[in-house]
Parts: sequence; C-alpha cells; structure tokens
Amino acid sequence: MEIQSCEKTGPNFSLDTYLAARRTCIEAVNTIIKKIEPGMSEKVGQRLIKEVFKDYDVKKLWHPSKFRISSDSVKGFSETPDHTLLCEEGDVCYLDVGPIINQHEADYGRSFVIGNGSRERHALVQASETIFLNTAKFWKQERKSGKELFEFANDQAMNLGFILNPKMAGHRLGDFPHRVFSSEKLFKFQQVPVENLWVLEIHVIDEANQRGAFFEDILY
Repeated sequence: MEIQSCEKTGPNFSLDTYLAARRTCIEAVNTIIKKIEPGMSEKVGQRLIKEVFKDYDVKKLWHPSKFRISSDSVKGFSETPDHTLLCEEGDVCYLDVGPIINQHEADYGRSFVIGNGSRERHALVQASETIFLNTAKFWKQERKSGKELFEFANDQAMNLGFILNPKMAGHRLGDFPHRVFSSEKLFKFQQVPVENLWVLEIHVIDEANQRGAFFEDILY
C-alpha cells in the first residue's frame, strides 16, 4: 500500500473537529473511570460506558468498547472476556474506546488501579504510559518508521521487566471510516507515520503476576 493512500482522509475531514473528538473521548474515559467501583462485572462496565457516552451525545462507535478486569487485563482486543470476573479493590483494569463524534473517529485507552493497589500494580500501569510517552518522543525527535517504533517500545518494556503485546499494534484513524484508506498496522508500517492520524498502542504484560496495562492515544 502506498504511503499516500495510507494517510489520506476524506473530503469532509477537519483537523479541528478530529482533535475536538479526541478531547471529548478522553474526558468521557476519565468520567467512566471515576464511576467504576469494586464488584462491577465486565457487562456492568460495558453498560456504564454506554451510559456515559450517551451523556456525551455519542451514538456510534467505530470499534466495540473494551473493559478488561483483573486477569483479563492481559488480553488483547480480539480475545473473549471472562464474564465471571469482578472488579476488586487494588486490581488493574483498562478501557479502550472508539467513539464517532461529528463523523470523526476518536480512540483512547488507559489503565488504572481501583483504589489502593500494590506498588507493583501501580508501577505496571505507569509503565504503559511511560513507554507510550517515550516512544512518542522517539517518533517525534528521530522520525522513525512504525516498525522501528515497535522495536523501541519492545526494548523499553523488556528493560522494565515486562512483555510488549505485538498484537496491539496501533493503526490509522481519521474521519469515519478510516478503513476506506487504510487498515495498516502501525508496528508493521515501513514509513514514518504522519502526526495526528496514527494511534500508538502500548499493551504491557507482567507475566509473573498475570496482569496487563494498556495505554493508547494518537501520535501528535
């Protein structure tokens, strides 16, 4: 696929509208996290996501919302959740949401610890964001390809004692639907991704404790 077609947008694409959608999405995620309590199941969490999005007048999603609890936090996007799990005080969860706002796509995800968790669990959550920020800085300063970004992020994860999930690979974003132009995965992309249109996903796994942490946002 040519880079030109990978990074096209539709005739109605507006960067201002797109970035406003991102801000709304992040605000909604933060609102959802504040409402999550011990004892919630994945299904209850999914209902909460829908309720909050309704408050933000979000009617459509470009990908299904993910709410990973406890040991399910090691699972990637396509794996089936364990519906018997409940949120527990001190455990790790993550959200991954993709609303369509004013015909523009947003995609944001982050992990959190419910209440007062162990130092190890807070460190895992922090690692997902730190690796994201370091990788984004590496992209911005060094202008590296998507494939090189994966190699950098993988080294970062290993240095912290975690495993980077290569299946959560990042992707294009834009005005809905971006797939008209590209379904390319960021971590396989051989070119330098342009700003704003690519999502970087970092999913790190603490194999010994069977917990994972996730962070995603656009490269901007």
